[in-house]
Amino acid sequence: MSITYTSIDHVSTYIAQMPMTDINMVEAAVRRQGQLTKPPGSLGRLEEIAIWLAGWQEQEKPEINAPACLIFAGNHGITNKGVSAFPSEVTEQMVLNFQHGGAAINQLCQTAGASLNVFSLSLDKPTADFSEEPAMSIDDTLAAMQIGADAIPDNADLILPGEMGIGNTSSAAALSHLVFGDHAATWTGRGTGLDDERLAHKTAIIKQSVARIGDRSLDAVTMLSELGGRELAAIAGCVLAARLRRIPVLLDGFISTAACLPLWAANEHALDHCQISHYSKEPGHRHVINALGKPAILDLDLRLGEASGAAIALMIVKAALSTHNGMATFAEAGVSDG
Repeated sequence: MSITYTSIDHVSTYIAQMPMTDINMVEAAVRRQGQLTKPPGSLGRLEEIAIWLAGWQEQEKPEINAPACLIFAGNHGITNKGVSAFPSEVTEQMVLNFQHGGAAINQLCQTAGASLNVFSLSLDKPTADFSEEPAMSIDDTLAAMQIGADAIPDNADLILPGEMGIGNTSSAAALSHLVFGDHAATWTGRGTGLDDERLAHKTAIIKQSVARIGDRSLDAVTMLSELGGRELAAIAGCVLAARLRRIPVLLDGFISTAACLPLWAANEHALDHCQISHYSKEPGHRHVINALGKPAILDLDLRLGEASGAAIALMIVKAALSTHNGMATFAEAGVSDG
């Protein structure tokens, strides 16, 4: 299907009219789990993951044949306020590392069997300093969202959106603070390694940025325009497009989850097709996960980004499907089910 983000109203219509999970296939997958040669519920989250996939793929035995990891990279004007321990030039340097196969995500995608594509979003033109003005215009935000939608391969059956962008934990914290309220310190972490003094400064900047906006009842595109980055807008556009195409998503850490909060704020079912791959070391992520009521698959103290947690979680998803699809039923195995 053709997915185009031409206006705020267009995006809002997509969010309001999202397809839902196939309840019949969910029930069929639940019945299958009950017939497999194991005690009921003994595979825990693996069973839940397989059932979740069945509902979105609309088949009792879902398959993952073409998982696609999509990394979006952008630069942030907010770094001029000293909110990061690294300069924005590192974003482009890391993109080159991805392209040359030298990053953690390259190794993890190879191990997990996922394709990997990297998209640079105007790295030579950082977004505006969102503590003083909107990070992007509405048109720029829609354009970044469109890049995210168009990045999904035609054959993809699972999406792993990732990011690279010095300063983007500030965007993630600001969006979280905007959506959920509470204190700015709840959502603000050390990012690439800030000391206590610079963490306090970063927290003050996040508070100032959300206070500048005032009205919290914004549409999804405007939220991203005010406080996001191009890579966050691309992730949001990608995740929304995946929903419209019924493609399940493994969100990575704090940034990729926060990028989708504007979608969730507009429609509380907007992330039903998503699993959160892991609990990030960034403190704000665990608070976001608790607020969403979507427990993560893994807890490995990761805080790298790059979709690294999603690539590791993909291996768990494949384990869920191998047991769901490959195990014998009690009848097939000739085993008494009690």
